[in-house]
Amino acid sequence: MKFTVADLLDQLPSEEALSLTKLEKALGLSQKAEKNQLRIGLDGLIKLGLIEEGEAGIKRLEAPDFVTARLRCSSKGFCFALREDGGEDIYIRDHQLNHAWNGDRVLVKVTREGGRRRSPEGGVQCILERRTVSLLAQVGQQENRLVATPLDDHLLTSIELPEADAKHLDPELKSVVEVHLDRYPVGQFSPLGHVSRSLPVNGGEAADLDLLLTKHHLHGRPAAPRATLKTLAASERTDLTAQPTLLLEAWSGKECPSLAAVHLEARDAGWTLWVHSPAVAERLGMGTPLDLFLRDQGEALCVGRQWLPLLTSALAKASAFKAGEKQEALSVALELSPEGELEHYRFCRSLVKPVAQVDLAALDAMAERKPKSRTVPAALKAIKDQLPQLENLVALAALLRNRRISQGSLDLDLALPAIESLGDLAIPGPDSQQRGWFVQLPEHHPAALLREYVLVAERALGQHLLGLELPALFATNAAADPADLNDVAKAALALEIALELSEEGNASASELAQAFRQTDRSRGLQQQLQAALKPVEIGDTPGPHSLAGLTGEEAALAPWCSPALHYLDLWNQHVLVLLLTEGKDRPSVRHKTSVDLAADGCLGAIDWPLLAPSALVPFKDALQQGLVQRLNTRRRFMAELHRDLLAMVQARQAEPLVGQVLPGVISGVQSYGFFVEVPPSQVEGLVHVSSLKDDWYEYRSRQNRLVGRKNRRTYMLGDAVEVEIQKVDALRHQIDLAVLLPEGEDEDQDQNQEFTPIAVLSEA
Repeated sequence: MKFTVADLLDQLPSEEALSLTKLEKALGLSQKAEKNQLRIGLDGLIKLGLIEEGEAGIKRLEAPDFVTARLRCSSKGFCFALREDGGEDIYIRDHQLNHAWNGDRVLVKVTREGGRRRSPEGGVQCILERRTVSLLAQVGQQENRLVATPLDDHLLTSIELPEADAKHLDPELKSVVEVHLDRYPVGQFSPLGHVSRSLPVNGGEAADLDLLLTKHHLHGRPAAPRATLKTLAASERTDLTAQPTLLLEAWSGKECPSLAAVHLEARDAGWTLWVHSPAVAERLGMGTPLDLFLRDQGEALCVGRQWLPLLTSALAKASAFKAGEKQEALSVALELSPEGELEHYRFCRSLVKPVAQVDLAALDAMAERKPKSRTVPAALKAIKDQLPQLENLVALAALLRNRRISQGSLDLDLALPAIESLGDLAIPGPDSQQRGWFVQLPEHHPAALLREYVLVAERALGQHLLGLELPALFATNAAADPADLNDVAKAALALEIALELSEEGNASASELAQAFRQTDRSRGLQQQLQAALKPVEIGDTPGPHSLAGLTGEEAALAPWCSPALHYLDLWNQHVLVLLLTEGKDRPSVRHKTSVDLAADGCLGAIDWPLLAPSALVPFKDALQQGLVQRLNTRRRFMAELHRDLLAMVQARQAEPLVGQVLPGVISGVQSYGFFVEVPPSQVEGLVHVSSLKDDWYEYRSRQNRLVGRKNRRTYMLGDAVEVEIQKVDALRHQIDLAVLLPEGEDEDQDQNQEFTPIAVLSEA
């Protein structure tokens, strides 16, 4: 089908009716069969009360009883609907799914309100958009049917295949197949599909990447529309080519995105920090086919040693910074006090000429260089003239970081393992993506430096666009729930970790992080803490951003410095360019006095329309059509892709270790067993409680431990244990472990049994 229910609803206005002919044209339907499918869809939506049809045409209705959400299903059969409006997740029982699958975008009706410890319940009323159009599976026989069983156990179904696909039966499981869906389940009829190709299970790194991209429907990305990029006139820009601007190179993967460039100047009372972003938005119009294509892509995706870029190759080449070459930029001059406080700022469209690229090797050499040394290491000779500026940049970043941490931001020592095939994924970007915490990095790391500068620049634009009431997109990060933090604190106290609580008996996230750093169970406790933190979300209204240390009423963070990385940044660049090029700096041409729309001094001084109403229409239309929800969904998709990539790489690292005994650390405890993290790849596997044959074990949830009833042996968070890697399933990212008892202790043969029952204790 050429359109989804979501596409159909997006085309229908709520203010006035749209004729059927215009709707067919908007959806690009010309064939009779396509128009019949539209008719079926319209009839269904009328029955649900989502639209009405009259003589004037079709009109969308308000539907307050329906919630738009994305399904996240469990392998056990139940699902949660993750609301796009940020509300509480809705529990969906299996019989209320109505043939919806994991990842589908759906309309849900709440049937039972939630309580203090109970999620609301509901049922799927309409499938807006299918996520799964193809899947990885294994071919098998069920009675007289040939079926494909999905590798993803969140897809609770099997797909019937034609007999011609029997050639893909593989009892030795040396390959899997990609199955394309021909029909989703309807009534009592099962889904139908066909095998499009076979993929090897053990074909090496390139084959693993193909498996990953196929699973996430990325191996056949759509082609970008043809577009002629705008030529930017140098005469309309501020010439900053004499400025010794530096490129801090954090990434080196194939087609990695271009990041911001920086320059630092000392002032009598503080610093002037220049942040230059690639001028991407100026090269394409807002709402053009190319812009809409980039909007759908949402993000540049790192898949290890290479990237799936957001920008087209022509756009990336035209806008990327290169040392020694002039390039157009969008820039901001940030005036900072000696304490690192933002005092003033001014934006401009500029022309820059970076003088050098600075990578981690150069910054490592600078950090190791002895003070007042006259010799210059080989890694620094190309940038020896910029060493004073680099030293000041490192010092300023440390100042900004300490200021951010003091305001409640979090840096956690939870970096990804140093596995070569992870490539750029192991190096965090200048933002947190979706996490509510930053990865702790060496103070001189290029990514650590860029992080601090970009945060200040994004704060400046957020403050500016909020003050001018322009349609910006903001990044928000709500503070963690005190109850969730208290659960983490209780787990730490159960492990005899000393904590200082407030008078109310609560601990802040930053206080917990600081206390955990001083313990030998730091990593496990930090993992518990990060699970309690709220994710970063995108919204069209400003809000607190705990990660950036912004919690006041005027908190506003508008990302714009990484347009090659996120469409979010590109959108805000569009708004900034519109302001700088078309903004009215005086009520009329008769007024001789104007204001500087690019600087903070104009805030509060404007009482006239800044822009023509027609200039803002494309922005308002995009927001009304659910842009915010789609960008948040795309960010969650990116996080899921990265988790899968990490899990597969770690599983491949564990495969040669099957049968070996290795030291590990307990990283989580559940009623069904405990997870053990095995260095150096930090691969995590499960020790199932049924394998603990020496005793009967009780689960004490608030203490994060299992306790033997007879021998009182405990397994708790952060304990060092020895485990044997018994089985690795790289495709499903599952690692089975068995724990070894301390030397000299044998299993109690009387306790040997097929499984060990446990008691879940509710502790006071």
